[in-house]
Amino acid sequence: MSPSEQHAPTLDVRLVPSALAAWLTVGTGILAGTLAGVVLAAVAVPAAAVVLARHRHRAGAAGLLAVLAVVTAFGLATALRSHAVSTNPLAGGPGRSTTVEIVLTDDPKALRGAALPGAPPRVLVAADLVSSTDHAHLGGAVVVLAPAQGWAGLLPGQHVRVRGQVAAPQRHDLTVAALRVDRAPEVLGLPSAAQRAAGSLRTGLREAAARTLGPDSAGLLPGLVVGDTSALSDDLVADAKVAGLTHLTAVSGTNITIVLGAVVLLVRGLGAGPRTAAVLAGLALVGFVVLARPSPSVLRAAVMGTVALLALVTGRRRQALPALSGAVLVLLAVRPALAVDAGFALSVLATGALVLLAPRWVLALRRRGVPAGVAELLAVPAAAHVVTAPVIAGLSSQLSLVAVLANLLAAPAVGVATVAGVAAAVVLPVWTPAGEVLVRLAGPPVWWLVEVTHRAADVPGAVVAVPGGAAGAVGMAAATVVALVLARSAAVRGLVVAVVVGAGLVVVPTRLLLPGWPVTGWALVACDVGQGDALVLSAGEGSAVVVDTGPDPSVIDGCLDRLGVTQVPLVVLSHLHADHVRGLAGVLEGRSVGAVAVGPLHLPEDAVAGVQATAAEHGVPVVDLAAGQRLQWPGLTLDVLAPTRTPPTRLGGDPGTQIDEFSLVLAAQTTLGRVLLPGDVELGAQGELLSSGLDLHADVLKVPHHGSRFSLPEFFDAVAPRVAVISAGQGNPYGHPSAPVLEHLAAVGVPVERTDQAGDVALRPGPDGPVVVERGDPRPPP
Repeated sequence: MSPSEQHAPTLDVRLVPSALAAWLTVGTGILAGTLAGVVLAAVAVPAAAVVLARHRHRAGAAGLLAVLAVVTAFGLATALRSHAVSTNPLAGGPGRSTTVEIVLTDDPKALRGAALPGAPPRVLVAADLVSSTDHAHLGGAVVVLAPAQGWAGLLPGQHVRVRGQVAAPQRHDLTVAALRVDRAPEVLGLPSAAQRAAGSLRTGLREAAARTLGPDSAGLLPGLVVGDTSALSDDLVADAKVAGLTHLTAVSGTNITIVLGAVVLLVRGLGAGPRTAAVLAGLALVGFVVLARPSPSVLRAAVMGTVALLALVTGRRRQALPALSGAVLVLLAVRPALAVDAGFALSVLATGALVLLAPRWVLALRRRGVPAGVAELLAVPAAAHVVTAPVIAGLSSQLSLVAVLANLLAAPAVGVATVAGVAAAVVLPVWTPAGEVLVRLAGPPVWWLVEVTHRAADVPGAVVAVPGGAAGAVGMAAATVVALVLARSAAVRGLVVAVVVGAGLVVVPTRLLLPGWPVTGWALVACDVGQGDALVLSAGEGSAVVVDTGPDPSVIDGCLDRLGVTQVPLVVLSHLHADHVRGLAGVLEGRSVGAVAVGPLHLPEDAVAGVQATAAEHGVPVVDLAAGQRLQWPGLTLDVLAPTRTPPTRLGGDPGTQIDEFSLVLAAQTTLGRVLLPGDVELGAQGELLSSGLDLHADVLKVPHHGSRFSLPEFFDAVAPRVAVISAGQGNPYGHPSAPVLEHLAAVGVPVERTDQAGDVALRPGPDGPVVVERGDPRPPP
């Protein structure tokens, strides 16, 4: 082994503090608003003056001044951008309708699992504002929620006019507003010739893949090569998340590295010098970015991939960290919203691991006799997973235990599939038969990637639940750093190996028998929202129908986050009492939601107005459900059984009871069987259900009105559930659930699960019927 291989190069960290300062400054300015950026700049300027006046000759003064200059510049720039967003005329009018002219900045993206069954497919469109009916000149970014028809074929750079309803954006990333539209746009201008050519190449690759490859492979190849995810199946996307292979479903820095590396190798193999190779690689980079679309994600992938390639090709790993830090500074200056983009964080961390951590691990493995190629195959995915795991855990509240192995198995196929796919996209318009041969050449490695993704996701216990959010990410990052430091000791490494082996022998079998949280394969979850109802019905990976939202937005939001629910095709409000509807904003915030559904009784009026205002603020329509309707999603069918009576136009007698009696009654066919969700119906409505002749039998019953004593024993007997679930608050003042209800259910042998005792309650299918898993830690009374 050469001396250069014996020791890792000394790191040049001089630019790192400035890059971190810029990142934190921009992120704070975006999330906290204009004042935060101004305050940061106002603090940095006098601090820099003090350093210049008193400490400019001390060691480290130049670096500190650079950091303070970065904070000042980026703080003021972010404050100006945040101010422009907050004062934009479109930002101040959620709920109103307007006509705008926009220019698309990316391809329309299909919305997965967030539409009502039978409704036309919808797309999400990123665009820049040009003008509106009230303002001749506007700026800023918007997102458009639109029907796929009339929008799906549009290209970046197209100028269109459309009328829609303004809503608040779901993300704090300098987006001015969201716009919900229900019609095709009026096209005012064509995209550039380059974008038209790129669109033609992308379409050609997608169509050729559909003709020659299987469904999953045909969807993955365009996603892997040019970021076209329109043909990806929901199952493959979901399994990729579990397997830690999401980067295969979109353009990443790895793709850029592979493409540029192939160009450099080809050009140098033909005898060209390094300068010619660099120029041609640069042209290839520009072409690839146009082909994959110059969206923020592709731009940061291009920059990170270039940094990684330069470090690997030149062998100057000492310059890798300054290059990475400089790339962060440039990207944040050009695209400030990247500071709050999880994809940007993952890309920077993965690139840092590739050029800094992985080489050290390769050397360590080679010193222990591991062959060079095998050492790199082991070190690269392990390093990338270790440094990105905290961010992924914070986002998803779960950690993949199969990600390293899955990436190790996938790695050999990625390069072949990428190079063959890019070549096919370029050749297809010129010589279709040759292009299809290249697509077929890409077929086997893409098939292998699909198989690895599905098989890894099918491993029992492939993911474990971990604390989510910022606190969870910071905690896991700290644990990772401690583990890496301790792992430098041979004795500690031996102990770690013993612990891992022991855990594998004990924890894995235990997890198979006693699943953690979120429960694999859950079909129904009763969220512990205190005194109220919030039921979650699985409608596919990451997608769920929510029936009632509880009284607190933060509580239902936390429950859905723990379950990994990002798409809600429908929120059903059984009736408009506060303990069922006040949490609505917690469901809508930060998720793709198709609609909010209410029953036929639009009373009380203040509750109706509140629901409509909350829905309008998030750009979500409010629809009515009526008896006889049927809605279907993957693995879920929802039938509306009641109420069948005509609702009153005003409340009389006991208003609370009257509202309860007009609760929507739903029967859900799920993977664990039939589930009856009767809202808060009491004696009168239960009697009507019994006399209606409807099939009330169900495997699982959500006990009406939190187990109120105003229930008919005959109703429970007609349902004859195998499991009853009661959603009630710990120590609630109503005495829910009542002793007579509990005694009757016990007498007929129905086990009862209570959120006031068990916390969140999940049910999943089992060989002998529904299997119940309790999360524990019920909410204490307020």
